[in-house]
Amino acid sequence: MNIPIPPASGACGQSLPHESARAHVTGQARFIDDLPELAGTLHAAPILSPLAHGRLLGLDSAAALALPGVVGLVLAADIPGARLLPTSARDEPVLAQDELLYAGQVIGLAVATDRETARRAARLVQIQAEPLPALLSARAAHAAGHYVAPPVHLVRGDVAAALARAPHRLAGQFESGAQEHFYLEGQVAYAQPQEQGQWLVHSSSQHPGEVQHCIASALGLGNHEVQVVCRRLGGGFGGKETQASQIAVWATLAAHKFGRPVKLRLDRKDDFLITGKRHAFSFDWQAGFDDQGRLLALELTELADCGFSADLSVPVCDRAVFHSDNAYFLEHVAIHSWRCRTHKQSSTAFRGFGGPQGMLAIETVMGEIARRLGLDPLEVRRVNLYGTQERNVTPYGMVLEDNILAPLIDRLAHRARYLERRAAIAQWNAANPVIKRGLALTPVKFGISFTATSLNQAGALVHVYTDGSVLLNHGGTEMGQGLHTKVAQIVAQALGLPLPCVRVSASDTARVPNASATAASSGTDLNGRAAQLAAFQIRERLARFVAEQDGCAASEVRFEQAQVVSPQARRNWQEVVAKAYSARIQLWSDGYYRTPKIHYDPRTLSGRPFYYFAYGAACSEVALDTLTGESRVLAVDILHDVGRSINPALDIGQIEGGFVQGMGWLTSEELVWDAQGRLLTHGPSSYKIPSAGDLPAEFRIELWPEANREDNVFGSKAVGEPPFMLAISVWEALRDAVAQARGDGQPVRLDAPATPERLLRAIGGLDAPAG
Repeated sequence: MNIPIPPASGACGQSLPHESARAHVTGQARFIDDLPELAGTLHAAPILSPLAHGRLLGLDSAAALALPGVVGLVLAADIPGARLLPTSARDEPVLAQDELLYAGQVIGLAVATDRETARRAARLVQIQAEPLPALLSARAAHAAGHYVAPPVHLVRGDVAAALARAPHRLAGQFESGAQEHFYLEGQVAYAQPQEQGQWLVHSSSQHPGEVQHCIASALGLGNHEVQVVCRRLGGGFGGKETQASQIAVWATLAAHKFGRPVKLRLDRKDDFLITGKRHAFSFDWQAGFDDQGRLLALELTELADCGFSADLSVPVCDRAVFHSDNAYFLEHVAIHSWRCRTHKQSSTAFRGFGGPQGMLAIETVMGEIARRLGLDPLEVRRVNLYGTQERNVTPYGMVLEDNILAPLIDRLAHRARYLERRAAIAQWNAANPVIKRGLALTPVKFGISFTATSLNQAGALVHVYTDGSVLLNHGGTEMGQGLHTKVAQIVAQALGLPLPCVRVSASDTARVPNASATAASSGTDLNGRAAQLAAFQIRERLARFVAEQDGCAASEVRFEQAQVVSPQARRNWQEVVAKAYSARIQLWSDGYYRTPKIHYDPRTLSGRPFYYFAYGAACSEVALDTLTGESRVLAVDILHDVGRSINPALDIGQIEGGFVQGMGWLTSEELVWDAQGRLLTHGPSSYKIPSAGDLPAEFRIELWPEANREDNVFGSKAVGEPPFMLAISVWEALRDAVAQARGDGQPVRLDAPATPERLLRAIGGLDAPAG
């Protein structure tokens, strides 16, 4: 193997290409549907409930079974193990049994020799069911007392007394809609029977370990009988954290019944109808504040639409509570979180995991305070920021030890020319009666760690071969975000090698067991540190080996530019590895890491749930057509904190993508259910994600130039989720434009997403209908 000499700075800190970039561009990157099919492979398609709520009476499958190529159906009676998924709530059936819980729930599978025949057969199955009353919104479920888990109330201070003595008071309500993940690669699994009752399952999953556990539970096996592999997935955004398990279980059940490999790939419409979304929230709030806009008291009620089962709703709603302060000190606060059970798809993880909903609420309050007082919204935000020792403790008791909010906001306001643009926009709006402009600068403070403390652990394996090449495996999954690239850079840096010397293999439950999901923005933090620790162990063994030969201390041996350097000699990396092997030095190692410092009591929502915070701010300018409600984002300036960047190009890509996805959530991505609970928006013709034409003409991104103050790998910070919330600046800029159009200084009632219809209603001062 010819090893190129890397630059002196090492692999980390460089904008190196994504490890699969060339393969993606040339079409050589294999996803699950690209894998060659084994002889005898069958295909499955789901049979869906037509009712949001009903009693299942029976099925007529005669027409389906008569189709040539159909081999049979899979129903709940065919499950040899547990008929409920092994979630903590145990409230989600693998396949519908007696009760139908949402329109789109999977009742069974049609299995055939090809995919199209399976789909035709599934549609021919006649479902006999009796309709039952359905709850289709969080407010309706709350009124009926229908919940997936008990409520949580986080209280600090005396809110009632503080409200009573506040010079000014405001109250309001609004809705934040659900969001579809719309990953490029839909949900897919390929189950292959192995010898002696064992299984190999290829799953497009952010959490192969959970897929393994769910399959073993449904088949009545031990986890060690099931191997789950994922080389890459074509996007996840949280939608494949838990929900991929169901697809894999269904495929494996079909393979178990018929004794042949089975692939299950959902088409886009079925994916929409079956899988969960971002939680829709309904908010009610009242606030008390002084003449400067400082928030003196806040009472906030959050009603989350959790869908038909608990899924991840408890930690999602907890994180929404944790981020309802965003960047602001709340002295007297009461947050009431209700986890409402409805007859809709089970809401699940989505980028930000409840954080966006909590932040949207507090930023909406800040905007309304500014309008009521006739103040600049940025000044109201500044006066409420976390700051001095008396104002640096969150409502859940965590002290902000790394607060950079004020200087970061000041730098962005200066770079974005906030004051000058605010004046220019005022002049524009005075002269233009139809097109109104709005401007907003909003901050982000996002906590990094799983709120379930036990998930903050990771393992990795690093193998050095006798030719000096390195194979890396860790528990994270690559979904386009560049996780494998960053972890490979960390290992290359640790061993003093160029990146091409390190290859990452597929995520595999047979290599790293019990791995946490690649979620909570912690993929690089956890897996990168675990891999680094494994590489350090190999390096230390080699250093001791060289030190013994050269008569020096192991600490004097350096690894740089593919060479091993001691005070006495400079050796080629390959030479040292070969000699170490001959001397029977172990050339592989495992690494294990658990996040330090974190602790948290889920009963009281108090403690330190996060290792650190990632900060950022965005300044967005929008234009709004007051006759049609059409809006456009004109310019965006972002200053974001990624610590000491492992790969600036990948980090900037994550910031761009996260911001645009957040912009879609708040402007165009509207999910609509009819009065019977059937999802009407189930494809790109009716559900509008942002496209290239929606990007702002001016889109400037700068990274905050400071390393993480906590001891994180390479001094970096997580970057997957925090940029999503930067898009709240677009929401606030649109509300600013609406206020400019109205000119009455009154509160702006606007539900998210801010579609043209909703913007027109807001301009007209009409209250949007409650969800």
